[in-house]
Amino acid sequence: MSGRRLILAFLGFLLLFVAGLVWTQLFAYYERQRGVGALTIAGEAVPVAGYDGIDSAASPLKLRGCFRIDPAAVAGLAPDPGATPLNAPFWFRCFSARELTRDLAAGAARAYRIGHDTPEGFDLMLAVYPDGRGYVWRQLNARFAS
Repeated sequence: MSGRRLILAFLGFLLLFVAGLVWTQLFAYYERQRGVGALTIAGEAVPVAGYDGIDSAASPLKLRGCFRIDPAAVAGLAPDPGATPLNAPFWFRCFSARELTRDLAAGAARAYRIGHDTPEGFDLMLAVYPDGRGYVWRQLNARFAS
């Protein structure tokens, strides 16, 4: 086999490998969720509208969701200053971790922990704007975050 064929075969393999790696990191394992009717907050079902979300059985950190919620439903909860929205895949456009982080820091939105150790080591976080926009994600809790 000549050197040129060997290099072309290696480059072809490399191209397929990179394409597979990108696909598994950005698209595989995600499941689209639409139309969820309620979130459980402080043991009570709180209705939400227009839920658009993604999740995965492969990792609890893949959960992201966007919806409309009545801000009065969370009025009795204490804000969580440790909320850190995690980036969503580029194709899930309704969830922007950069915008959420900026708005939480500026006070334009408030974040709440609505689930602790769900599953173990992960907290379920909720961000709510005064106009009713709501966002949900999971993040590592103090037990595993370092």
